[in-house]
Amino acid sequence: MTLAPTHKILFEPVKIGPKVAKNRFYQVPHCNGMGHRWPRTMAEMRGVKAEGGWGVVCTEECSIHPTSDLTPATLMRLWDDSDLPVHQLMIDKVHEHGALAGIQLVHNGQSVSNYLTRMPTMAPSAAPNEASNSTQARAMDKEDIRTLRRWFREAALRSRRAGYDIVYVYAAHGIMTLLYQFLLTRYNQRTDEYGGSLENRVRLVREVLEDTKDAIGHDTAVAFRFAVDELMGENGMHAAEAEDIVGSLAEIPDLWDVNVADWGNDSLPSRFGVEGAQADYIRFVKNLTTKPVVGVGRFTSPDTMVSQIKRGVLDMIGAARPSIADPFLPSKIEQGRVDEIRECIGCNMCTTGDYIAYPMRCTQNPTMGEEWRKGWHPEKITSATSNDNVLVLGGGPAGLEAALALSNRSYDVTLADASHDLGGRVLQETALTPLVQWKRVSDFRSYMLSTRANVQTFTQSRMDADNVFELGCNHIAVATGSKWRTDFQGLHHREPVAHEYLTMILSPEAIMGGHAPEGRVMIFDDDHYYLGSALAEHLAMTGADVVLVTPAAEVSGWTHFTLEYEHIQVRLRKLGVQIICNHAIHSVGDGYVDVACVFSENTQRIEARSVVPVTARISEDTVYQKLINRRSEWADHGIKTVTLIGDSLAPGTIAMAVYAGHQFARELEAPVDRDMPFRRENDFDTTRSWPEFKA
Repeated sequence: MTLAPTHKILFEPVKIGPKVAKNRFYQVPHCNGMGHRWPRTMAEMRGVKAEGGWGVVCTEECSIHPTSDLTPATLMRLWDDSDLPVHQLMIDKVHEHGALAGIQLVHNGQSVSNYLTRMPTMAPSAAPNEASNSTQARAMDKEDIRTLRRWFREAALRSRRAGYDIVYVYAAHGIMTLLYQFLLTRYNQRTDEYGGSLENRVRLVREVLEDTKDAIGHDTAVAFRFAVDELMGENGMHAAEAEDIVGSLAEIPDLWDVNVADWGNDSLPSRFGVEGAQADYIRFVKNLTTKPVVGVGRFTSPDTMVSQIKRGVLDMIGAARPSIADPFLPSKIEQGRVDEIRECIGCNMCTTGDYIAYPMRCTQNPTMGEEWRKGWHPEKITSATSNDNVLVLGGGPAGLEAALALSNRSYDVTLADASHDLGGRVLQETALTPLVQWKRVSDFRSYMLSTRANVQTFTQSRMDADNVFELGCNHIAVATGSKWRTDFQGLHHREPVAHEYLTMILSPEAIMGGHAPEGRVMIFDDDHYYLGSALAEHLAMTGADVVLVTPAAEVSGWTHFTLEYEHIQVRLRKLGVQIICNHAIHSVGDGYVDVACVFSENTQRIEARSVVPVTARISEDTVYQKLINRRSEWADHGIKTVTLIGDSLAPGTIAMAVYAGHQFARELEAPVDRDMPFRRENDFDTTRSWPEFKA
């Protein structure tokens, strides 16, 4: 397999100021929940991307001063020289594979809590703190602005001394950055030379860019990350102002990294946008500057990437999420292995790491975050230590991933599933219109398994314990999944809700299987992630009259962390879905449901012909339990181990199921410390000495 001629343009070098990127693949700065707290984990993750062929690999946000303390978020810091060893880890890993290392310096102004440092937050104008309801940011005076410029300059010099090739000035993602706050009239009400007219509001950005260029520009590239549109019309950054800003700063930075704001629009979930969705907003930038332009759009297709370049939208293909889903995406394109790309599904499981402050995870890539902790590599896996064979029961996300990873280890694998097609819950859930892009989880694995001579796949093969014994496989992985409860038991109702009208109750599986209920439909969502709202959206799109009831204070609350929340609220309201929060099931009658306020217990009656509970799930572990009960027969049939994995062990997210399948395959016949199955970072030394700093 070789590089397709049409894709060669992607591997042309690009000059970025005094530096040259070896190709057009650019991992833009992105959060990861590792940062300064888990530096080895972070560095190895970035290094694997460089190994995978990305020409530029950048950090996440890097705070330049204690007045921009992002606690509890776990990002990067460059407050003084004691932070340099953490950066050196990342830089060395990236340089080891010939990629350029970039750092995104930031002060977040009124968008930080300063919970750790307890220093007052700063803003263009006095205003409530965006990160806390109990504090207010103070307005910066002229001395504050001069001090801020010094902090940026010193951080740039430290970055160069650490070894970074590209240093960012960052004014993007809406209100998340102080420099962007200065650009926006709703945050900047100053009456001096830093407020009022657009020229005045741009002044600080220009000064910081020029300061950075003056300090390090002779041998280090300076990038400017700028959000060209907030999609708020004239109430926010919009095309007319953005064009004036780009035009006035066009030749100052060595590279323009452009996007739309806020983060939920930039990392747009696939439920609400397609690949390359930002092109129409950012295409004007290349017409105003001679410098290279990079942008993102959940790019996974090399043909789409080539189109972006040839149409003059971008010079470099930016990626955060696609580089997480498949760190080796560039190498696979270069080697003509396009069909083997693990495409990002846009579920944004990765972004939850930033919000909840843990090392990020990925639905498609179970090795993400485990490169250092467990030594897992996305493209390398240890060979089998025996000639044993493995039976995987269940072709859902856990079973598919287990079978694929086992085949990569050279085990002979038999995969059996009771359904007509492989995919399990992925196949069910992607029958819902909003979630169709998630089918890439099963499509990728099904395709890869079809190329493996050491894998036999059997569909429509429901197996019981006797069938398992007859096959005589040495290791059995039971990945038979779970099913949704229909008795309302879940987080709120800790016991089933008794009622006589069973015909009114429909399982989520029934809706996902194509059942179209007549009359009004109530969805009772006590899961609080995506499925309840996706069912409501799907049914409303088919013309159903839908009411969504939840005992929580908001619908799909966990989707705050996946950047879906606001999009979900808008979509449901546009579709006319009635939303009732803070209510639980009181009783079910003939054609109605009485719901009770979770605080006052006052009830109200809702007319409904059908009710769909999205509450808790029951593991499907019948075959496993029967095999365990017949353990005495294992040896006679060559069975050594039987393991329950994925939703059949503990129902969770699709990402958790994929991870469980991969973990089973990695650890089969391998020595693993079950008490401490990963390396810890409690011994990282930040006392390494550095040359005396000189501004």
